Amino acid sequence: MDLLAHLDAYVATVDEASFSRAADRLGIAQPLLSRRIKTLEEHFGGLLFDRSRRQVTTTEFGVLLLPYAQDVLDRAERLRQVARSARRSAVRVVAVPPDCGPAALARVIRAGAEHGVSLGVRELDPEPRLAGLADGSLAYALVRVPPEDAPLRVPLGVGSAPAADAPRDAPGPGAAGAPPGPRPRAVHLEDLRPRRSRDAAGGRPAGGRPAALALLTTAEDQVPFAADRLARAVARAGLPEGLLRPAGPVATALAETLAGRVRLLCTEPFARRHGVVWAPLHDTSLHRGYAPRASHRQPGAGGVPRWLVSLLAAGVGAGTASPAAGPPPGTDEDAVTRLAARG
Repeated sequence: MDLLAHLDAYVATVDEASFSRAADRLGIAQPLLSRRIKTLEEHFGGLLFDRSRRQVTTTEFGVLLLPYAQDVLDRAERLRQVARSARRSAVRVVAVPPDCGPAALARVIRAGAEHGVSLGVRELDPEPRLAGLADGSLAYALVRVPPEDAPLRVPLGVGSAPAADAPRDAPGPGAAGAPPGPRPRAVHLEDLRPRRSRDAAGGRPAGGRPAALALLTTAEDQVPFAADRLARAVARAGLPEGLLRPAGPVATALAETLAGRVRLLCTEPFARRHGVVWAPLHDTSLHRGYAPRASHRQPGAGGVPRWLVSLLAAGVGAGTASPAAGPPPGTDEDAVTRLAARG
């Protein structure tokens, strides 16, 4: 028995002193209401209404039970209100890549409060972001997709150490706090091949070709489709085998990069925050693509709000692609990207 529905029928009939009016008030058929009253009477073991008169009247037994029935219904309604309030105030977790800046994440949380939504932000690698959307532990996430299919495109580039002769207190190009200047020249992977040095006297090669600096990739660029594209591009460029390798902890990779021992694939905002010299990859099919998605398993999440999409785009550096990184003028960028993606 649905006790609340049956108590509703009982209280409404007392209030209206009529089976038909009570049924109309509850939006149900009168025979259904009558069955509910009869079932309730059988459950409690006594008549609630005197049906022998022209007008329905409540029995003494019914009057005795009425305040308790009303109390149960009032408590149930308060419970529903608390549940609704809890759903509205529940923290909705947004998952973003680990290399977002703290200021950008703070703006996401603040904007959520301004829109009446409690947001929490978690920095996760690509696979946990997908898993969190699937199991409902995340409300929203930025999902890695090929750049040609992505609503948000983030230029990926090569980060390296500042020049040795750069003043220690002056940030290099692309470093945090650097004054606005010309955009860095786009990097072809072929440019990363080591060049023979020449002796100063005769201009002849001064020995064998030096070893190329390793190119490190973080977990964000180790998703299968991205790693495969990058590996094929490195092979086409004729770079030494083993030059491309996964980075360990990001802090360690960053320290090695600043020491000039390796190069790091990263975004421009990340490079700027950490004083790394940055130049975008010319091949746009190697850039990062993101799709903002909402979990279908979290009640009330719905689609990703537009205001949140714009903040997430700013957080990952979407829309900051250098013109130099694109295809030559007059070419179809999407066509070039698709061809490059196919190798």
